[in-house]
Amino acid sequence: MGPVLAGVLQFVALIAALALAYRPLGDYMAKVYSSDKHLRVEKWIYKGIGANPNTEMRWPAYLRSVLAFSAVGVLFLYLLQRIQGILPGSLGFSSIDPDQAFNTAASFVSNTNWQSYYGEQAMGHVVQTGGLAVQNFVSAAVGIAVAVALVRGFARSRTGELGNFWADMVRGVIRILLPIAVVAAIVLVACGAIQNFAGIHSVGQFTGGSQEWNGGAVASQEAIKELGTNGGGYFNANSAHPFENPTPFSNLFEIFLLLLIPFALTRTFGRMVGSLKQGYAILATMVTIWIGFTALMMWTEFAHHGPAFDIAGGAMEGKETRFGVGGSSIFAVATTLTSTGAVNSFHSSFTGLGGGITMLGMQLGEIAPGGTGSGLYGILIMAIIAVFIAGLMVGRTPEYLGKKIGTRQIKFAACYILITPALVLIFAAAAMALPTPGNSMTNSGAHGFSEILYAYTSAANNNGSAFAGLNADTQWFNSTLGLCMLLGRFLPMVFVLALAGSLAEQKPVPATAGTLRTEKPLFTGLLVGAILIITGLTYFPALALGPLAEGLAS
Repeated sequence: MGPVLAGVLQFVALIAALALAYRPLGDYMAKVYSSDKHLRVEKWIYKGIGANPNTEMRWPAYLRSVLAFSAVGVLFLYLLQRIQGILPGSLGFSSIDPDQAFNTAASFVSNTNWQSYYGEQAMGHVVQTGGLAVQNFVSAAVGIAVAVALVRGFARSRTGELGNFWADMVRGVIRILLPIAVVAAIVLVACGAIQNFAGIHSVGQFTGGSQEWNGGAVASQEAIKELGTNGGGYFNANSAHPFENPTPFSNLFEIFLLLLIPFALTRTFGRMVGSLKQGYAILATMVTIWIGFTALMMWTEFAHHGPAFDIAGGAMEGKETRFGVGGSSIFAVATTLTSTGAVNSFHSSFTGLGGGITMLGMQLGEIAPGGTGSGLYGILIMAIIAVFIAGLMVGRTPEYLGKKIGTRQIKFAACYILITPALVLIFAAAAMALPTPGNSMTNSGAHGFSEILYAYTSAANNNGSAFAGLNADTQWFNSTLGLCMLLGRFLPMVFVLALAGSLAEQKPVPATAGTLRTEKPLFTGLLVGAILIITGLTYFPALALGPLAEGLAS
């Protein structure tokens, strides 16, 4: 079997697995967030944190809860790293420096999971399991909660109440993320991923000495890192490391995990707004972009440009031979079109255009299918923009799901889509203009600029993957990337929840002959076009200086 056919068959198998899980998981999540009953363990948690899960919140209260919970998470994780040196199970590692501790705390709480450190050489068992793994669960649950609040904004009328954040967050962890993660961890252990609390030990004898490895609860953290679209790896090599991702099957299974919830949430959306066709329209938009990007990535990476490429069967530099070009290309697109950031290959070693595809996937806003929760609310914001554009074309007030999209709503949506590009371009420009950040670049020219642009694109979009080649463990990058991650995560949530509140207050508008049918293929095409055009106009000049220039020159 040729490498191209093998890659295509893997992609077909992935689509089939996602299709089988789509309906049951989507319906189940809709029931979770629509139920008024609480499990016993959930009641214990509510009592412990002093929350009343039956109290409905308006959007300012919901937002305050999100920000307060996340702020406590940043502080706790920062302090845990700073005292690591005196903790049991630290494996002899010292406490983390202040700038890196801030960067890591901001990274994991914001669901970014950017890592400027070597996991196997910096973090002990307590920080990994009690700090980083916990945030993998709760940060993902926060994203789903905000998405559900926006969906309630469309589904409800004549009320500003969006549900209860504490109930939404706890249910997301207890009823959705934890059960699936347990099963996924068992599958990964069966595939060969490690799961232990072993210390540092030598492995074999090599020329010049032995190699040292430490164990860890890797399979369990790998499961939630993919399922929650987090991305932080136990080891520096991330999902290219055989302890995290040992076989071609585990590779495909991890891709399945990181796409599972974001795609299924479109079914949840359709259920909660009372129209499955609306969910299918959003799903079709996501799938169209995802398939298109994957096909384009495979084409660029399989294209032969000389004897070395012919012998290897494609651009194999920086890729694991056990995954090949196909498995690496599917993983790279999936991880950058979601907010996962896990990598099973060296994105800096992709072809010039291939590296540009990974960057563009993040710059779209990671909405195809996006992160757990963040992908759904991101594409619903773009749907509002698309409806507004259609309304301008026909000269009538735009409507979406029975709600008028007026001046207030479009301002919230516009602010949402402007925040992330502003963070990316401003911070990237500052890094290129100042003398010190440029010293961290391994390469010069277009590729060097791509390293900087990718880093801030990854941080602001809460992705977490790295182009690599860039030394990000400096005070400048630890501080600015940490700030970028926090602003890129929580500023958009302000406008999402404000939009949700304004929609929930409205009286539903009955559909008329002039209402745009947003469940039809025409709207799906309009939405895909709006996403690509808005992103293209925003990022094209920067992409032209980096990956496009490099790709055209090669």
